[in-house]
This record gives sequence, C-alpha cells and structure tokens, in this order.
Amino acid sequence: MTSPSSAFSDADAVARYAEGPPRLVPGFADLQRMAGILLAERAPAEARVLVLGAGGGLELKTFAQAHAGWSFTGVDPARPMLDLAATTLGPLAARVEWIHGTIDAAPQGPFDAGACLLTLHFLDAPERLRTLREVHRRLRPGAPFVVAHASFPQADGQRARWLSRYAAFAVASGINPAHAEAGRAAIDRHLHLLAPDQDEAILADAGFTDIHLFHVGFTFRGWVACA
Repeated sequence: MTSPSSAFSDADAVARYAEGPPRLVPGFADLQRMAGILLAERAPAEARVLVLGAGGGLELKTFAQAHAGWSFTGVDPARPMLDLAATTLGPLAARVEWIHGTIDAAPQGPFDAGACLLTLHFLDAPERLRTLREVHRRLRPGAPFVVAHASFPQADGQRARWLSRYAAFAVASGINPAHAEAGRAAIDRHLHLLAPDQDEAILADAGFTDIHLFHVGFTFRGWVACA
C-alpha cells in the first residue's frame, strides 16, 4: 500500500507507516475487512491472491487472518516496505511470495483474486490504465478484483474543497494541524487525483466488468469488479 516514491525508502517514514492509514483513511480497518469479504464471494477457499502495493502488509495480514487457505503474491516497488510487510505478518509471511517491483515483475498467474488498496493514486491516468490491464491479464476470467484509493470530484473548485476536508479529518484524528496542512499540500502536488467517473472508466477500459462502488469515505472510494 505504498508509493513508488523515495519517501518509502526513508527509515523513519517506514517505521511510522502503520500509524498513518487508520488516522487518514476513514473506515480504514472496515475497508480492509470489506475487501476480504468481496474477494471471498468469488475466490475459492484455496485462492491464489495478487496484492499490488503490498508494502506495509496491513491488508495482507487482514486477508491472511480471515482466510486460512489463501496464498498471496505481494508486489511493491519499495523494498523497505516489503520488509516491513514481512515483519507485520510474522508467521503468516510464509504464505506470501514477495515481489520487489511494479506489476511488470509479478508472475503471470492466473490468480484467483486481486486487490490494490491505496496505491493507484500514485500513478497518472495512462500508467494507471496500463497497470490495471496488466492486473486484468493475470487474473482468471471472472476473478474478483478490489481497488480503493483517493478519488473525488475535481471540477469547479471541488478539488480544493475535498482536499481541505481531507486535512480536517486528519486534524480530527489527532494529527497536528500544521502536519495535516503539509499533507494536504503534498497530496495536491504529487498524487494523480481523478474523479470517480474517470476511475470507473479506466477500470472498464482495462477490461473489468460488473464494476460496483462499495466504499465512500470522504476523499477515498473503493470498487469491486470482475476480470
């Protein structure tokens, strides 16, 4: 669940990583649980699951604890975050094949299910589409895929309004207001933020069908689809 940026190679940032998502992403723990439930609707009991952006290991741990028969391939471009994920999972890490790199480094599959949580907003629209096509190509026909990331209206001043709401949620979660404002500014500068209809169109263009919104939490949205 990391960016390809050098920020996730910083030892202090890696050490503090697990503190961030629960305070910045509304309903973070429930989002992970819902993702696992949605994958399990179509994935077999002994599923092979592709997790793109697996650094940190938080979603992998949730999935592995809930589904004892699943095995995983966890892909992330930041080696320190993969190391953190292995530590986070502890003994459960034995069920994960770790891949350092982007989707291009992932095995060809076919996988029985896939997930990509809080990752795609680091990719611009063309690279997001290419990445999703590569995910789709590695999934079995009809396999479930769950994706969630920052996605909110961008037109007519709405981008600034929603980014301010993101910062306000961070402050309400106990983050220092100056740090929340710095985070808001960094997101505005560095993330590739799209409107929800654009995200859905990219999923469809990548080959996914039966696309349904399942989570809305302020500036974050999640969808479930089929390969």
